[in-house]
Amino acid sequence: MAMDYIASDSSINEVILSGGDPLSLNNGRLQAISDELAQIPHVRRLRIHTRMPIVLPERIDMGLKKWLSSLPWQTIVVTHCNHANEIDARVSHALSHLKDAGATLLNQAVLLRGINDNSTSLVNLSEALFKAGILPYYLHLLDRVAGAAHFEVQESSAIRLMSEIQQCLPGYLVPKLVREVAGKPHKIQILSSD
Repeated sequence: MAMDYIASDSSINEVILSGGDPLSLNNGRLQAISDELAQIPHVRRLRIHTRMPIVLPERIDMGLKKWLSSLPWQTIVVTHCNHANEIDARVSHALSHLKDAGATLLNQAVLLRGINDNSTSLVNLSEALFKAGILPYYLHLLDRVAGAAHFEVQESSAIRLMSEIQQCLPGYLVPKLVREVAGKPHKIQILSSD
């Protein structure tokens, strides 16, 4: 069981709720998970990866806000927003609930051909995220999965885009360009050659 594994390894100080969307669980189930984690003294942070505030902002209700506020750890919510057009008044309202509950808000986006693969879109995304109280964190190159090849942006183009947005934004609004590599324990940051 995951809780037994976490409890047995004192080097684990951050737990990540991800895979699917953890906020698809009801508030009672989330409370049960956090109650179990609270019994493990070496856990110091809880990170939640979710697209719910973007696609279903109503999910960020008072019950969820109360749960987040009650957590004994530093809590980080990583939203998955790919374009500035996804952030409207309802989304901003949901994000304000997360901030009011004490969560640190970060974003990870996926670089998608024809959606956000130009410097204007990426700059606008970072600006819209920051206005909504979120810091850009990661910009992912697309995972190579069946049926998604038409969205892939070549690494060389992604590096060029990063150079362009660095000219337009302060450093804290520039996400890290990363790639997921099977078998690696973390994401691989892609840096320009200059």
